[in-house]
Amino acid sequence: MSWKTLLAAISGELNVELARQIDFLKAENKILRSQIKGRIRLKDSERRTLAELGKPLGRRILEEISTIVTPDTLLRWHRKLIAMKFDGSKAKKRLGRPPTREEIRELVLQFARESPSWGYTRIQGALKNVGHRISRSTVANILKEAGLEPAPEREKGTSWKDFIDAHKDVLCATDFFTQEVWESFGLVTYYVLFFIHIGTRRLHVAGLTEYPDSDFMEQIARELTFEGDGFLRGSRYLIHDRDGKYSPAFDKIIADTGIKVIKLPARSPNLNAFAERWVQSVRRECLDKLILFGERSLRYALREYLHHYHGERNHQGKGNAILFPSRDRNDRLDGPIRCRKSLGGLLRYYYREAG
Repeated sequence: MSWKTLLAAISGELNVELARQIDFLKAENKILRSQIKGRIRLKDSERRTLAELGKPLGRRILEEISTIVTPDTLLRWHRKLIAMKFDGSKAKKRLGRPPTREEIRELVLQFARESPSWGYTRIQGALKNVGHRISRSTVANILKEAGLEPAPEREKGTSWKDFIDAHKDVLCATDFFTQEVWESFGLVTYYVLFFIHIGTRRLHVAGLTEYPDSDFMEQIARELTFEGDGFLRGSRYLIHDRDGKYSPAFDKIIADTGIKVIKLPARSPNLNAFAERWVQSVRRECLDKLILFGERSLRYALREYLHHYHGERNHQGKGNAILFPSRDRNDRLDGPIRCRKSLGGLLRYYYREAG
């Protein structure tokens, strides 16, 4: 047998084998496609692969084997790849002035937000002081794109965050949360009323009751504003939500002492974030881990947690420090380490014992 005859025989066997494989893959592909309902979503990389492999096959073969997309779709993808290759858009240069550097944009917005009375020229001058020279119109365009008004209008609108920061030393907030307690006749819902001083984060549980009616709220208001040691002494603002438990009589007693009551918009817990955060803390770290029997057990748990919260717990929002550390605390590094446990070890405080 000549080498040509042998080569033809081998080629024929290979073609038969490839044909069998192709027939199997075509049948498998059709079966799999019949199992998939709806349109198949392809990634750009997958479209590119099919387009590059499908172009040399031609429309007739694609119509026989393609089950995911039509031949026209594959060819359209291929034409798009060619068009993208010769687009040249990456080499095109932008017309006009170069964009303002992001560093300068951030400074313009920072100056405008921190100094609402500054106009375009004043901001331009402040930038010049730190080595950046831009035109007045550029300052105006940056503020306009960020949705900031010119100085006269911007000065009128103080953000809630700016208000909190400016008044935190004379600002208190209040809120309720509920706690289920077991009594002899079943579960009872207690309403816990608390107040928080925003600047120091000092917390005061004003009272708890099954029935937070007007009489209860009026008594609380008198205690809070007591001239001697009322918790609201020295405050100028008190914020609370529009819960009906804050009766007009409650607000009037507070206002008569010179404290302005600020009612928050409806359904806006984020505006009372400090109070909401404390509720989350006392629940997660204490109350959710206890089964309480009777009002006394609830009062005891809250009292122990407040002691831990003020004098033992590190607060991330205050530089990870303890709010009101004990005066006799040992800050040296040579004493033995001790642990103070409360509520059966639920709350723990580690400290060094004084020598």
